Amino acid sequence: MQDWRVFLFDEMDTNLETLRSIVTDLTQEIASVQLSSTSEAEEFRIKFLGQKRGLITQLFKTIPNLPKEDRRDAGQLLNALRKKAQSTLDAAKEQTRSHSTDLPEIDLTLPGRQNQWRGSRHPITLALEKITDIFHRMGFRIAKGPEIEDDWHNFTALNFPEDHPARDMQDTLFIDEGDQQKSRTLMRTHTSPVQIRMMIAGKPPFRMIAPGRVYRNETITYKSYCLFHQVEGLVIDEGITMSDLKTTIYSFACAFFGEDVKLRYRSSFFPFTEPSAELDIWWEIPEHPDGGRWMEILGSGMVHPNVLKAVGIDSERYTGYAFGMGVERPAMLHYDIKDIRIFYENDVRFLAQF
Repeated sequence: MQDWRVFLFDEMDTNLETLRSIVTDLTQEIASVQLSSTSEAEEFRIKFLGQKRGLITQLFKTIPNLPKEDRRDAGQLLNALRKKAQSTLDAAKEQTRSHSTDLPEIDLTLPGRQNQWRGSRHPITLALEKITDIFHRMGFRIAKGPEIEDDWHNFTALNFPEDHPARDMQDTLFIDEGDQQKSRTLMRTHTSPVQIRMMIAGKPPFRMIAPGRVYRNETITYKSYCLFHQVEGLVIDEGITMSDLKTTIYSFACAFFGEDVKLRYRSSFFPFTEPSAELDIWWEIPEHPDGGRWMEILGSGMVHPNVLKAVGIDSERYTGYAFGMGVERPAMLHYDIKDIRIFYENDVRFLAQF
């Protein structure tokens, strides 16, 4: 909104004497202004020097309405007023800037302060490193592969039928459907494709583990998440039996959970192993009616002959076993964590404990 003085000058009494009177009033007003903050300085700038509604700007726009002989004097008056307003604004800005930087002198010779907070490794990282270290000491090679896989490596080569439920969108995060089923790309649902790639690229014997992230379209609860970590294991050689598998798994469980670990095997089914079994660990929960409950931590079994045939290995000569375990659940047992979602919340209070 226009200032009444400008309105009066513009609409009713456009002459040099009235302009002088307005300039005198504004000069006195500017001289009496005390600008002690950045916000006050900005308000001053908008009021007097704003490009659209500033008082001085509006007065400049009225010069063409004056008689020609008065326009030069009017221009000089307004230029002096604008200079006065600008110098007042600059002085206020400089004063504000000097106050904000008025800090005590820093003594660069003083020793640095010791950091009170040091970062720590994530409990998932700690558990993953412990698992891989145990298997590495047992003679297993560590292998890695891509997290974006194709249908053949993730399903077909592992003896998954075309109508297997794991191919359904309820479990698998597909990226591209492709022209044919085998050309579909997806976020890998397990690290078993790494085993397939290793067997295609080399020759038996194999003794390897494949740690890494995997993805599934699952409902997030206290015990399941859409992203988790897995360690897959594979041994292929002549004369490998189920006894070798059970010995390896039991040795791992004792090394990770302690010699007093309670475990049990259950018969199961996986397309890529035959026979198949799952391993449960007893999780003590004092408030539980039974004092705890069994928690499944891995699936295992003897490698199915169809998997060996898919990668060009003689299934009559070679046998082997495979296993796959999540990292989050063993970590929950090892660190007594009740909710898997805590791992992914990035709460410093939780992470600081490790």
